[in-house]
Amino acid sequence: MYENDKRIVLSLDAGGTNFVFSAIQGYKEIVEPINMEAVSDNLEECLNAIVSGFEQIKSQLKEKAVAISFAFPGPADYKNGIIGDLPNFKAFRKGIALGPFLQKKFNLPVYINNDGNLFAYGEALNGALPMVNDWLTKAGNNKQYNNLVGITLGTGFGAGVVLNNVLMLGDNGCGGDVWIMKNKKYPAMIVEESVSIRAVKRVYQELSGHDASNLSPKDIFDIAEGHLEGDRQAAISSFEELGEMAGDAVAYALTIVDGLVLVGGGLCGAAKYILPSMTKELQKEIGLFSGEQMPSMQMEIFNLMDAQAKTDFLTSEECSVKIPFSEELVHYNRSKKIGILCSQIGTSKAVMDGAYAYALQQIDEAGIGCCK
Repeated sequence: MYENDKRIVLSLDAGGTNFVFSAIQGYKEIVEPINMEAVSDNLEECLNAIVSGFEQIKSQLKEKAVAISFAFPGPADYKNGIIGDLPNFKAFRKGIALGPFLQKKFNLPVYINNDGNLFAYGEALNGALPMVNDWLTKAGNNKQYNNLVGITLGTGFGAGVVLNNVLMLGDNGCGGDVWIMKNKKYPAMIVEESVSIRAVKRVYQELSGHDASNLSPKDIFDIAEGHLEGDRQAAISSFEELGEMAGDAVAYALTIVDGLVLVGGGLCGAAKYILPSMTKELQKEIGLFSGEQMPSMQMEIFNLMDAQAKTDFLTSEECSVKIPFSEELVHYNRSKKIGILCSQIGTSKAVMDGAYAYALQQIDEAGIGCCK
């Protein structure tokens, strides 16, 4: 969807220290990106930087853009383009009407969302979802997936949900927010306390007894790999615990969504430790008062980053059964399967694609313009 669309959307990758501006057409960057300092502690300078960045991108275009669309940190009222009190952007306090401000400046519709939502939307329309469906088709399996839970593992625990190509936002813009779910290990805490960069550092320090304040997740991964001096088992366990806690939260999401699970974010570099642990958590059993045990999920869970698990996932288990009192046969899919995998296009690319697709979807829904 939209891969051959000729419309152009201006976009922005809003980091805590830098803004990166670009323009997208058919999921491809068509300009040289512009980097600018975020100036997060001065509102006027910050807004001037955003305007300047988009103006510089516009100057590179031969055709007019149809919208501005990008991810920006919350809390926010994304529907109305209002950014709330941001801990890393001191300039944004008491509600800043960023969307309406840019709309007045550029006379274009402006769409702002969080990166978890746009990550999931980009992967659903131009990433993991069509890729997995293509794998299934090539394997001779008629099964196709329409839903996706996208989670990002990094500074925090982000997520987004896409159902039949529709991004689930919720009535209050809180759809798919898994970060605030209950923490399996510390029930009085939010799950993000165990699914984040700070969690990896904390757990490594607890298990190793070594100060981890100056260590990056990459350092801890290198320790786990044996490339850097430190407590190797503690490093491995710090990523495995994150996978377990994330898996517990994802289990609750899957009971509602029932779709593929796509993992992105900076901590994906440690996926070899995180995904098996997450998969194991999703494959656990749960009990009944009768003493019986049953799978905690209705679906079989497969780590698609594992070659054998991927083969098993792609293998069709369809058969034919007779309609009672008839010789007529119908297809019967005897298995329910969910696959988990890491982003193959990269988190930043997926967010950019999601911003592009979301803008065009909103424009089409509102009937703005006529050319595609």
